[in-house]
Amino acid sequence: MESHWLYKGSLLETVPDNIHGFVYLILNKINDKKYIGRKYFHSTRRVKKKGTTRRKIIRKESDWKQYVGSSKSLLIDIEKYGKENFTFHILTFGETKGQVNYLEENLQHKFDVLTTRNTKGEKGFYNDSIGSRKFISIRIDESFLESIKLI
Repeated sequence: MESHWLYKGSLLETVPDNIHGFVYLILNKINDKKYIGRKYFHSTRRVKKKGTTRRKIIRKESDWKQYVGSSKSLLIDIEKYGKENFTFHILTFGETKGQVNYLEENLQHKFDVLTTRNTKGEKGFYNDSIGSRKFISIRIDESFLESIKLI
């Protein structure tokens, strides 16, 4: 299957050498809403080997070429508007799992994915969390946003 991921304007078809994963930005071309996330190129698991205490490491390529994100609201909009109305951009690569995780969270903070609003006052990003941390119990309204600016 052909990839839909763009890196520096070109389609990425193969996994770069010594790279564990990437951080991406998905853009909805209809309403300009965005999503920042991460994807690993491979998954690994450790399997018991008969006759030894060491486990064998099995490495399998992930579904990165078909992957379109994990946000429920993003997936609903992709179904609603069609995949052709979204662009899928790789922002950066990470050499290790930890590096990919750090880059994702760092960029989510820099883009302020939880509180950014568009000109209509609607959420600018599909993201509901930063990394794996859920902030669902936080009520984000104008007074909350103003209090953050005062810090």
